[in-house]
Amino acid sequence: MNFPSRIVCLTEETAEILYDLGAEDLIVGISGYTVRPKRARKEKPKVSAFISAKIDKILDLKPDLVLGFSDLQSEICSTLINEGVNVLCFNQRSISEIINVIEFIGRIVNLQEKTEQYLKGINSNLDCIRLSSKNLKKKPKVFFEEWDDPIITGIEWVSELVEIAGGIDIFKNHSSKPNAKDRIIKNSDEVVNANPDIIFASWCGKKLNKDKIINRNNWNMINAVKNNDIYEIKSPLILQPGPAALTDGLNEIKNVISNWNMQQK
Repeated sequence: MNFPSRIVCLTEETAEILYDLGAEDLIVGISGYTVRPKRARKEKPKVSAFISAKIDKILDLKPDLVLGFSDLQSEICSTLINEGVNVLCFNQRSISEIINVIEFIGRIVNLQEKTEQYLKGINSNLDCIRLSSKNLKKKPKVFFEEWDDPIITGIEWVSELVEIAGGIDIFKNHSSKPNAKDRIIKNSDEVVNANPDIIFASWCGKKLNKDKIINRNNWNMINAVKNNDIYEIKSPLILQPGPAALTDGLNEIKNVISNWNMQQK
């Protein structure tokens, strides 16, 4: 069986997975948003943004496989398929689906054993934090803001990570909706009424502006605002459905919730 040897990664997480598995030599092109690992930006040509790509440049690289993500990249994928390129587009939205994608990619590049060991480490981290969060004195109510205008709450894997770390996602009922437009909080008073203890913000690459959150109408009544429990998590750590979210992203959430818990009487 022939395995792919010239892979283009249209998203950050697929490049990170291949690097983590020691299969970086198979990558011939990456997304311009790739930051993990840092050396990838120096080593690989950047051929795409998130919803756009340099099709001619990708074709020049003669990939035998292109890895993409979700309906947001459907036009890119369709164009490449019409050009005769093999394209595999994932649509992972939950922790279990992220793990399935990692396992799938490991099989594609014939690194099943190494992938199994890699996933043991990720699952061990998840289990360890899940277990330690059971000892928290109090579970904080958490609001995760994925975008500021309109206000969009967190997707499923983010909601799951918040709960693993010991928090209560105040908009868990929205998290299973895959499209961001369906997770818009149309009335900001919904957040006020839910009164989160902690606010996490990750504005898809845009720097957090705390004053914008603090100065929203009636948000001065929210516990998180009163106590300055507003925290930014960088988008590459939490909004990419891959290893970063399940490791460093989760660890950041856990640290904030643990520190908040220690301050409770």
